[in-house]
Formats: sequence, structure tokens, C-alpha cells
Amino acid sequence: MYNVLICDDEKDIVSALKIYLSSENYNTYEAYTGRQAIEIIKNNDIHLILLDIMMPEMDGITAMVKIREEYNIPIILLTAKSEDTDKVLGLNIGADDYITKPFNPMEVLARVKSQLRRYMHLGGGKVKTGRITIGGIELDDKSKTVTLDGEPVSLTPKEYEILKLLMEHPGQVFSPRDIYKRVWQEAPYGSESTVAVHIRHLREKLEINPAEPRYLKVVWGQGYKIEQGEEV
Repeated sequence: MYNVLICDDEKDIVSALKIYLSSENYNTYEAYTGRQAIEIIKNNDIHLILLDIMMPEMDGITAMVKIREEYNIPIILLTAKSEDTDKVLGLNIGADDYITKPFNPMEVLARVKSQLRRYMHLGGGKVKTGRITIGGIELDDKSKTVTLDGEPVSLTPKEYEILKLLMEHPGQVFSPRDIYKRVWQEAPYGSESTVAVHIRHLREKLEINPAEPRYLKVVWGQGYKIEQGEEV
């Protein structure tokens, strides 16, 4: 399922876009200022952004410049007919497309689908559902099952979610606080010991030698990551 961030200071527009997108099984996030949009992007896997130009606190152009410093997520600008200059500026500095208000729901969906196809085809993102394979580990998110070298592995729900997070971002280091916030969705109090225990259990189930892991690695002082595994 793709995650789409809708950012517009007009709540009616956000609500309407949410209805259109949800009807096509997109998962939506809502923001009403550029600052809120940036915070959501930092803490979630967003695949596409619908971004209004004229907003309080931080306008869409400024927000887009900041987003482009770190992310190549497709951005579709939401513009008024009178904003032609901003429209051209937006396209020149990183927007992928634009939709003029008032918009046709079918046009919105068509442009969203087009940008997501292009993004995924070029390898800019990975869908966070389906099968993920790293070395001998295969995770099937539809059936919520994990196998190791073809043999089923029994995981608790939290172990599964930690493994899924790491497998979706191979090579990326996640701190215990990051893992706790994403998996438990709570304030990360006491997160280090809790996450460490779950990582240890995962290693016992997935590693031939948990003391010398092929997949689940510690980056000292930073956190955990998953790697492809060394050939043996």
C-alpha cells in the first residue's frame, strides 16, 4: 500500500483528497502547514506528496526546497490559476507535476498513479508490502510469515514488525528509540533494553551463530541494521 501525504491549509480540500485516495486504497497522512509536512515525512515512509503552494507558517515552495534536500519523493503541487509564476518556479526547483484548483477527482488519481508508477519503475522507492527477501530470509507481509532458507520461523508480532522494518530498509541503521517509536508507537521510554531483548530473540531464531550474526548487525553507539548476509 502506498502512503500519500496531503498538505493543504484548507481542511475541506484535505478531506476531499483523502476520500478520493482512500477509495483507491491509498493510505493517507494529513498536514496543514509545510512544517507539519516535513515532520510527517521524517517519521513515516511517504511515497508521494500532494503539496499546496499557499500556506501559513511555511509555504509549499519553501517546504519543497527543504524536502528536496533529503528526499526524492514525487511531489505534485496544488495550485490556483493565479499562481502561474509559483507553478513554474516549483517545477524548476523540484516539483514533479501540478494540479490546478478546482480539480477533477479522476485527474488527481490519474496523476498520482502516473507519478507513483514512474517513481517505482525508476527504483526511487519500494512498496512496503508483499515479499521481501534478504539472503536466506523471506518475509511475506500478506500472510505475515517468515521463512529462513525455506523453513518457517515463528516470530512474535513485535519481532515480526522489527524484522519487517529492518528488511524494508536494508543497510539503514535504526536507533533503539526509532525502532521503539515505529513498532510500539509509543514514547520511547526504556526503549534500549526492550529493543535489545527483541533483537536478541530474532538473532536466536534467524542466525546460525547469534554471537556472529550474518544479518542482524549492531552499529555500536548508533543502533541496528540488517545486511544481505555473507556468502558461506
